[in-house]
Amino acid sequence: MAAIRQILILGLVAILGLAACSPVYRNHGFVPPDIDLAQVVVGQTTMDQVPQLIGRPSAQGLLTGSGWYYVGSRWRHFGPQKPQEVSREVVAISFDQQGVVRNVERFGLEQGRVVTLSRRVTDTSVTEISLIGQILGNLGNFQAGDFID
Repeated sequence: MAAIRQILILGLVAILGLAACSPVYRNHGFVPPDIDLAQVVVGQTTMDQVPQLIGRPSAQGLLTGSGWYYVGSRWRHFGPQKPQEVSREVVAISFDQQGVVRNVERFGLEQGRVVTLSRRVTDTSVTEISLIGQILGNLGNFQAGDFID
């Protein structure tokens, strides 16, 4: 009887030990799925309709009405190790001066490089600051007083 208890306890400890070694994945942010994003029609959908179709953006462009960005990432937590970002996606929706969708682009992060996964663009060329240009343009533009009330 005591031997059976010891075996059960050792088995329980082994199961708990193995469970503690499994990675935990966490998602941060929101990126609309392709089926929802298909409702946004380039050249027809307006800025007021986009939140009703796919939700509010994670971030907006520096220039008023220049673009909306939906950012989502997946992180892997494994024991005491530092969390590691395993994937990142950005959906960028830009608008023309009348507030109509001009571009819908999906970007991913492959080996530290931004990669365009899909793009729906109107015939006009993109003349505004790119997503990466906006993100990098903000580095160093913050002051401690901006965060203190």
